[in-house]
Amino acid sequence: MPGPLNGYRIVDLTQNVAGPLATMILGDQGADVIKVEPLEGGDATRSSAQRRGGFSTSFLNNNRNKRSVALDLKAAAGRRALLKLCEGADVFVQNFRPGVVERLGLDEPAVRAVAPNIVYVSISGFGEIGPYAQKPVYDPVIQAYSGLATVQAGADDLRPRMLRTILPDKLTAITASQAITAALLARERTGKGQHVRLSMLEAVVAFLWPSDMGDQTLVGDEPATQEKASATDLVYETGDGWITVAVQTNAQWVALTQALSKPEWLDDERFKTPALRQKNVEMRLKLTQEALAGGTSEHWLDRLTKAGVPCAPVLTRNQLIRAPQVEALGMIVETDHPHAGRLRQMRNAARFAATPASIRRGAPALGEHTQEVLAEIGYSPAEIAGLRADGVIGGK
Repeated sequence: MPGPLNGYRIVDLTQNVAGPLATMILGDQGADVIKVEPLEGGDATRSSAQRRGGFSTSFLNNNRNKRSVALDLKAAAGRRALLKLCEGADVFVQNFRPGVVERLGLDEPAVRAVAPNIVYVSISGFGEIGPYAQKPVYDPVIQAYSGLATVQAGADDLRPRMLRTILPDKLTAITASQAITAALLARERTGKGQHVRLSMLEAVVAFLWPSDMGDQTLVGDEPATQEKASATDLVYETGDGWITVAVQTNAQWVALTQALSKPEWLDDERFKTPALRQKNVEMRLKLTQEALAGGTSEHWLDRLTKAGVPCAPVLTRNQLIRAPQVEALGMIVETDHPHAGRLRQMRNAARFAATPASIRRGAPALGEHTQEVLAEIGYSPAEIAGLRADGVIGGK
């Protein structure tokens, strides 16, 4: 049974991570994703490090389940080919800096002229208007401007800290994939496509608000500076490794004292209520660390689990891919790529009972499907040969 988006065609002009990951999610779910790339070099991530067989892991991990068409969009014939491709497409996605698609003649009016009901998607860093709209953007820039770096620091007067993963890029991708499917659902109901605009800044601020912007929620009561969070994170060192213990409810606090054989904590005036435990968080976490230092991770995880305390080992990336829970869910799959060889990747995260997502093809070589796709949209062999001779198309 094909995936839930089988039958939908997506024309993907995006590069790097946010856009390509969004369209890969849709490709995993069955959509026919046509990745349109520049003739010279293709997607910028093709040249990233960690390579084998001419493919970078960054490109492999963000571009499976796609077909690649190499076009010169600065040439009139290249633009005509792209617009012809859009005629039979359901979604058009681009993440050029604001103003570029207009200069190329591929803005919404141009695309909608040939595909009136298409869902047109624009992904940007700071949005298409405002004083920052034209700034070049990469993940750390959004981590800084969104407040994420100060959230990670724990307080406004401490040195901001970047997350060591490109959360804004990947979060924007997930948000975009959901927005695209929502727009397709709306089109099914109304018969009309629409323009979906999304910036990395919007995705991250929306992500932060439910848990990290409480002090900014009540208008007029905003503090001048953010109250300090604990300087200690919830990672504890045991006799042979690291674990996390996350106590939220009063019942879990009682269970923790039992598991650690510390009944006296229940009578400690500093920890009598949730509010007091939060006020004295540093001392509470310090005492917890001291109690956990004397045994192995396995010993403590067993005791904590039996007591009903939320806990887990802190895994390295190498341990994660072999972790029992990961194996039980079949999260990591291996496939054979025709150039890069045997690959290990995370499958699509959502599990569909009736229309399962799947990895149907590995990430494509640059322009690998140019001739195939152009033939599908009506170009004759002679016309394709002419475009190739004129330097308008590349690949096969």
